Amino acid sequence: MGGVDVKSWKNPILLISGVGISYLGNWIYLIALNIAVLNLTGSAAAIAGLFIIRPIATLITNFWSGSVIDRVNKRRLLIFIDLIRGLLVFLIPFMESIWKIYFILLLINMVGSFFGPASNVYITKLIPPENRKRFNSIMSMTSSGAFLLGPAIAGTLIMFVDTDLCIFINAVTFIVCAFFIYLLPNVDEEKKAVREKISFQTLVADWQVVREFIIKAKFFIMVYLLFQTATLIGFALDSQEVTFIKQVLDLSDQKYGLIVSITGVGAILGAFVAALIAKKVPLKLYVGAGMFLTSIGYILFYSSFNFLTATLAFVFLGFFMAFANAGYATFFQTQVPEAIMGRFGSLADMVQGIIQIVLTLILGFFAEVFSLQLICILFSIVSILFALSLLLYILLPSNAVYFHESSGEGVEG
Repeated sequence: MGGVDVKSWKNPILLISGVGISYLGNWIYLIALNIAVLNLTGSAAAIAGLFIIRPIATLITNFWSGSVIDRVNKRRLLIFIDLIRGLLVFLIPFMESIWKIYFILLLINMVGSFFGPASNVYITKLIPPENRKRFNSIMSMTSSGAFLLGPAIAGTLIMFVDTDLCIFINAVTFIVCAFFIYLLPNVDEEKKAVREKISFQTLVADWQVVREFIIKAKFFIMVYLLFQTATLIGFALDSQEVTFIKQVLDLSDQKYGLIVSITGVGAILGAFVAALIAKKVPLKLYVGAGMFLTSIGYILFYSSFNFLTATLAFVFLGFFMAFANAGYATFFQTQVPEAIMGRFGSLADMVQGIIQIVLTLILGFFAEVFSLQLICILFSIVSILFALSLLLYILLPSNAVYFHESSGEGVEG
């Protein structure tokens, strides 16, 4: 990555290292938790319950968490969140009831729902505008690397030790992440000694501010809606990938695992290339072309007919998804005012969670009634249409001003 000033990247590297270790711990913990719950209950329904907890936590917290995020010191909040999550995760192996585990997981996810929006605001203030696209690409590469290594490490540890150690490792990674964030600078102006209490009236006023932004920022909202609709259809399609691979392609569990691993390599490679060419390729192509080619990847996958074609399609998908995600994160950081970023991000997460649940249920229903492959191809086509509309809308000459990548403002790292 030529032209990188190492000194100016000291703080971003600290942040990427901390969050990357946390990502890795999360994947190790996720595999271990599934096995631990299955061993405890012997119930597939109990495993399914694990995946319902996060949306429930999001619905409980996200209509008010943004108001807290936008009013407190982001660095201190992130440290507090990781310390609390580390402590709560540490308690899980000592729980002997599935309901106690569910309760602890609900608390972990409620606290965790603050992390994404708060870290987005912190990143926006810490990273100068000219470095954000490269930073987001490297962050995407870190996430993909954790996705690739975490399950492999978990599998090895579980084979030789037990699931409890994997869960304790995740608790430690949260503490390590908190320490790395502690080493980073404070990017918020000092808050008033007497902090405003968050009442119902405060929440109403806050959402009014967000509503005014939505009405005013027509271009951003259009890009947001087109991008997120295509993305959420993709997430719904992800819910059927195991069924498609095992029932339609008739592949073994081992080959499914291999496809997922190779896809991770594709995502890491895509994020690496996205970081490498960040200064050379316009942001609008990362967002528009990245999302369009990602959607093409879904239809290639659900049109595949054997192990090789499925693997190639998923590598293609993972490669270009890295561009789309890095591009959208950068665009979001550029277009949403820092003062309301926490509130908008929390609202967006909540709405996306609801839509994702609905789309997944609709896709699952139609896949039961009709041919799974046909329904998934039709959903992929709908995703492509939204992504193509996004690309064409972004490329309109009149919209070029929204993707101006200057080195003007921004907080120094």
